Amino acid sequence: MKSFLQTKEWLEFQKSAGRKVWQFDDGKITANIIQHDLPMGMNYLYIPHGPTVNFNAISGSINDEIAQFVAYLKKIACEEHSLFIKAEPLDDKVPEALHHFKFKKSAKEVQPNRSIIIDLEKPEYDLLGAMHHKTRYNIKVAERNDLKFVVGNDSDVFWRLLKNTAKNDNFSTHPKEYYEKLCSPSGLKTEMVFIQHEGTAIAGAILLAYGDTVYYLHGAMDRDQKYKPMMAPYLLHWEIMKWARGYGMKHYDLWGIDAKKWPGVTRFKLGWGGRQIEYPGAFDLSIRGFWFFVYKILRRIF
Repeated sequence: MKSFLQTKEWLEFQKSAGRKVWQFDDGKITANIIQHDLPMGMNYLYIPHGPTVNFNAISGSINDEIAQFVAYLKKIACEEHSLFIKAEPLDDKVPEALHHFKFKKSAKEVQPNRSIIIDLEKPEYDLLGAMHHKTRYNIKVAERNDLKFVVGNDSDVFWRLLKNTAKNDNFSTHPKEYYEKLCSPSGLKTEMVFIQHEGTAIAGAILLAYGDTVYYLHGAMDRDQKYKPMMAPYLLHWEIMKWARGYGMKHYDLWGIDAKKWPGVTRFKLGWGGRQIEYPGAFDLSIRGFWFFVYKILRRIF
């Protein structure tokens, strides 16, 4: 099982966004390694949806293979003065292997460890039938409001919607350039899509296609009260599903649910009737013990 976060294209995107990156690949263990900055000039090394371990290719001791990988990580961490290393593997067997080398379960995750995946191979009738009745109703409301689904990259429009959403929902965003680079011509298969009302975009999303799956990476909407009754986000996702089916995609990943952190968003995503999946979570290896301890205390306070 491999994630798009462990592809060469994602690593190149992270590099273009200004982050230091490394790749480990010995034919048995592969890992994209990305340096994330922290306050006061500190940093940590991050392995998104990895490492990936091919257990079938390992003929000797798994601990010997992991030991070489961890030694490589520690060398980079020491050179970069990193506080810790964070791994978020997808395979349930990987955390057990990392545990022998003092990786410990972390309460702080970068990627959500639960998601909703919708089976796009089902007929439209069955997709609608699996939805919560309010979701189906809101799609019908949106369809009566003269809304239009539009495909096309327009970073200025998406940024306007995203700032509006961030202000109202009180969350921080990446810089505008991050989204521009994400959707610029590259090896990543990304696309911006919008819902328009009378020529004005009132909801939008950034999608990424990898394998047979379309991922909903970022979403935004205009929170003006005159648009709220139009239910644009419901039409947006329904049209994304139909659009993705037209390209032969088999799954739509709504990319993250968490009832405690994002109760409203989670209720919205659960309403589409998809299959819930859960990943192992995040695991940290302390490199600079004292400062890592201070970091964890400050994180709890702020």
